[in-house]
Amino acid sequence: MPSFKPKLLLVLIAGLVGISWLVGHIISGTTTNKPEAIVYWNPPDSSAIPVNEDGALIRYGRDLIASTSVYLGPKGKVATITNGMNCQNCHLEAGTKFWGNNYGGVAANYPKYRERSGTIETIYKRINDCLERSLNGKALDSNSHEMQAMQAYIKWIGRNVPLKKKPVGSAIADLPYLDRAADPIKGKHVYRIKCQSCHTPEGTGILNKEGNGYIYPPLWGENSYNTGAGLYRISRLAGYVKFNMPNGTSHDNPLLTNEEAWDVAAFINSQPRPKAITPKDWPIIEKKPVDHPFGPYADTFTESQHKYGPFEVIKQAYKKS
Repeated sequence: MPSFKPKLLLVLIAGLVGISWLVGHIISGTTTNKPEAIVYWNPPDSSAIPVNEDGALIRYGRDLIASTSVYLGPKGKVATITNGMNCQNCHLEAGTKFWGNNYGGVAANYPKYRERSGTIETIYKRINDCLERSLNGKALDSNSHEMQAMQAYIKWIGRNVPLKKKPVGSAIADLPYLDRAADPIKGKHVYRIKCQSCHTPEGTGILNKEGNGYIYPPLWGENSYNTGAGLYRISRLAGYVKFNMPNGTSHDNPLLTNEEAWDVAAFINSQPRPKAITPKDWPIIEKKPVDHPFGPYADTFTESQHKYGPFEVIKQAYKKS
């Protein structure tokens, strides 16, 4: 009988145990520790909208998103309740662009509790928030034909997303915080080089030839989004700009550095714009985002730091509290 050295014997035993474990797990189907596959969101083709009564409502909803001002702007055919911007000025390509503040995850996640309002919100509420804040206008009746159409379109856009899932590429990307405050002066330089050829040096945007909508929207001033809009938070505007601006930018071909995106966002949001009165926002102040620019706060950091940063120190302070 051959004699094995102790170390060799241990190696053989370990190998046999390993083979036994592997075979057992193959049989049970638990061999892999692969992470869950990343679900990238791709919008359905608008040509697939059905040609029936439901489809007509969805198409009208899409048109309302793309050309809001034609229907609801200062020269609106249906009502005159908004500032002349279109929903797709913020929700690019009628809410379908990857990382373009799209609607990919909306239908799958609403109704949902939102800390800003402290309530469970419906898609109707979210649409009216955009009308009142980003379009600095008035709310629609939830039973109106226009509201029903926009909801139908948003639900159709996200119909293939599993419930309670937020697919990659939906809404706005989160950029890493800078280790300094975002700088409006540096951002002004970025704006001059990268942005003003479309949005004008004064940030007023460019109207279409009919004068009933913007080709390039105003980024500040009386016809831009108000201080209650989501994009008035620096992190939201920086993430939006990074993967969408200037023209030619895409999620896989950004034309701005992270610092440029933060700084130009700081410049844009340092400019004058309509003020929103939102006393019911963030009823639990401990839940305010670190970059919410208005107090009161559950900390001792200034409004200026909450608006421009640096934000990481605020985040860490909340973790310790």
